[in-house]
Amino acid sequence: MMAPVRRIEAAQADPVRGIVRFDLSKALWNGGAIALAAAAPFAFSWTAFILAVVLTYLTMLLGHSIGMHRMMIHRTFRARPWLARVLIYLGVIVGMGGPSRIIATHDLRDWAQRQPACHDFFAHRRGYLIDIAWQLFCRFEFEHPPKLVIEPELQDDPFYRFLDRTWRWHQIPVAALLFLAAGWPGVVWGIGVRLAISVIGHWTITYVCHNPGPARWHVRGAAVQASDLPGMAFLTHGECWHSNHHAFPESARIGLEPGQMDPAWTVICGFERLGWVYDVQGPRAPLAREDLYEAHSQPVSPLVSRR
Repeated sequence: MMAPVRRIEAAQADPVRGIVRFDLSKALWNGGAIALAAAAPFAFSWTAFILAVVLTYLTMLLGHSIGMHRMMIHRTFRARPWLARVLIYLGVIVGMGGPSRIIATHDLRDWAQRQPACHDFFAHRRGYLIDIAWQLFCRFEFEHPPKLVIEPELQDDPFYRFLDRTWRWHQIPVAALLFLAAGWPGVVWGIGVRLAISVIGHWTITYVCHNPGPARWHVRGAAVQASDLPGMAFLTHGECWHSNHHAFPESARIGLEPGQMDPAWTVICGFERLGWVYDVQGPRAPLAREDLYEAHSQPVSPLVSRR
């Protein structure tokens, strides 16, 4: 069983002390997408709308959930090199950053949440409007920052380094294809609306799943406990079972109980049958993690197998 990936060196780091600062480049990027999306009612066409819906879902499913989150960040499976690059590229098309930026955003937040206490920026304890404004338009500056160490096979890969430098510019060829398919409405919906929904939707689900709610698992000593969001499995590609994910981050499958839909897992299984992915990981036995305990007071159903 593959151990969870840890990239943070934090002997002297403090997850509490620091300041939230306005980030101009982040604000211009996300604010620009939202401004373009505001023109959507005046540039509606069914073709543009359908293209935006399909592109949003597929890039978030294949690129963000499968490629960047489960494969790149948590190393829950390995993919053939060509498929790994396709998945990461689709993750870049989502519009939240290049590979290193996504790893840094995720791993710093994950490290802070696993400490006994952390700043509200990482705990999502403030009201939704404050938190979403922080996440879309600001950055956190640590007083005593941790060190992020990305493994050489990602950090030194020329293709991923290229994506880190150019991730914003990859919307241009997408915009050109959308213009050819649906004119300016295709650009407004396929770029503006898609980017706005992707980033706002991502942080909205993050906010809800890191605030109190239904959950099976708690991690002892962690400042932030994950909760689940039943009924949202299809829209979130299975990421809504976040209590399972905090408990078993090494698992490629997040919907671990009977009836928990996990579309991303279904795709991963399809890739595995085709021979495109391998070393697919499942959850450890709960007793193999000493800091894990069940939040339910009543007996619960067993975890499903990897299959």
